[in-house]
Amino acid sequence: MIKLVALDTDGTLLNSQNKILDSTKEVIKKALAQGVKIVLCSGRPFAGLEPYMRKLGITAKDQYVVTLNGAITRNAEGKLLTQDLVTNDQYRRLTKFAKEEKVPFNIVDPDSRIITCDRDVDYFELLHAWENTAGMLIRQPDDFPKSFEVSKGCFVGEADLLDKVEPKLHQKFGGELYIVRADDHFLEVLNPKVNKGNGLVELGQKIGISPDEMMAVGDERNDISMFKVASVSVVMGNGSDQAKRYADYVTGSNDEDGIKQAFEKYVLK
Repeated sequence: MIKLVALDTDGTLLNSQNKILDSTKEVIKKALAQGVKIVLCSGRPFAGLEPYMRKLGITAKDQYVVTLNGAITRNAEGKLLTQDLVTNDQYRRLTKFAKEEKVPFNIVDPDSRIITCDRDVDYFELLHAWENTAGMLIRQPDDFPKSFEVSKGCFVGEADLLDKVEPKLHQKFGGELYIVRADDHFLEVLNPKVNKGNGLVELGQKIGISPDEMMAVGDERNDISMFKVASVSVVMGNGSDQAKRYADYVTGSNDEDGIKQAFEKYVLK
């Protein structure tokens, strides 16, 4: 029996207009009434997910959220449960790498702040801040104490720029950090323990739900780790070919009641 559903946000929970379909709200309401935990499992920080959680009624202290691709898990009231961070030294070296490669780079701290050292702020950095309902601070690593640690780093830009940077990043940092291409315009770096799948496992251990009682729904490469963990893996019809290789079920797209179809098939009694 499915006791927990992990839902990716962009391209999954949100349709192509960045809205939640009425059909999605309907089935989530029914699942919550059954006692199912609905866990948004996203690359976004808590501040970027909270508005959607409120719309869906995921607000109680016994509901949960996996943020920043698994780096931090909280309950719906914001209480910290687990965190795995990038060290201050790694943050400094990533910033240096970004400057050398002339690629826009920002970080998210544990309080959901978006921070960049780029004085000429790139469009995709602004998009990152807007999507997460956050402002953007322009700060240098030396502006913070040596104890300052990072939830995730994010290289952003046009796809061809990140295509060139990605192999260099793997070569330089692949042995010490988890590197994942969230989509064409976002290349993320996190603590090596971090991925959505591990975030779900850590959360499950805290609340007494095992992976074989979980369903994961997503659309992209950074969702594959939770597909590997959950008992049931659902990929949206608009999902990438890489993600679909791990699907137990390919549902409708995020514009075509895909979440409703999956919930009716696996979750709702």
